[in-house]
Amino acid sequence: MTVSPKPRIVISKCIGFDPCRYDGKIVQDKFVAHLEPHVEFVCVCPEVEIGLGTPRAPVRIVSSGDSFKMIQPSSRLDVSRKMREFSREFLDGLEEVDGFILKNRSPSCGFTDVKVYSGPEKGASIGKTAGFFGGAVLEKFSDRAIEDEGRLKNLNIREHFLTRVFAFARFRRLQQSASMHDLVRFHASNKLLLMAYSQNKMRELGRIVANAEGNRIGAVLELYGKCFREAFHRPPRHASPINVLMHILGYFKKQLSAREKRHFLEVLEAYRHGRTPLSSAVSILRSWVMRFESEYLREQTIFMPFPEELMALDDSGRGRV
Repeated sequence: MTVSPKPRIVISKCIGFDPCRYDGKIVQDKFVAHLEPHVEFVCVCPEVEIGLGTPRAPVRIVSSGDSFKMIQPSSRLDVSRKMREFSREFLDGLEEVDGFILKNRSPSCGFTDVKVYSGPEKGASIGKTAGFFGGAVLEKFSDRAIEDEGRLKNLNIREHFLTRVFAFARFRRLQQSASMHDLVRFHASNKLLLMAYSQNKMRELGRIVANAEGNRIGAVLELYGKCFREAFHRPPRHASPINVLMHILGYFKKQLSAREKRHFLEVLEAYRHGRTPLSSAVSILRSWVMRFESEYLREQTIFMPFPEELMALDDSGRGRV
């Protein structure tokens, strides 16, 4: 179980880093505080970057024919062009990035559930969309892990996000070696995790690694990276990881007591019914991997898809898919 490299995550600066919200406040977030030592954060506040300052009169998204505008109602200032230009330039200038944590419902950073209005005047919202910056992130980095701090309060969503960003960071480290031997080892160590997410993608990745066409390593890594990210696009359905964990249980069936097996199956059943996260069952298996010194299983990333310190945070129960 090797130590994962640090994922590179773009985050809205107001989430724990700077009091740059429109009202001059900062958003304190327990998960982000716990995550900070384990990742490389790239902080950004699009509204400050286009010169709106802090504190500032709020902006809103206004429907305008077939498109949207970003308007500051108090001044009637239209900052749509500035925000679009900043978003494009910032995202084009990013080095490799594994994920995004964006401010929810923000007209700039939100990537879902951002209110749309019929005009700058007071009134009820008429719909929802993505913010200008958040929408640009979705368009350019749709294959990366993108969440807002509100949804990340839910344990299942958070575990999926963490699994993705740390898997992507491991692949970035692999790319630096540009070695077919390292790619074979990488695929082997991720086999059970990939199986839990998508057996079809796992098999497709296996064919890419086999490289029957004899492609150069650069082309193979490009194909593998695209398919690897696609494999983690959606959270695994409950049945798939359950089958994988039952498969792993088979490695220890002769070494465990009936009571130990029963306890594990009870935890697995609780996961099936949504009462506990997948990591609860995985942690039991991981303890047996160490106890019985299984060399093959010890290298499998499914047992430590992200740092253990990030597994024990509370679930608010909000933000469920």
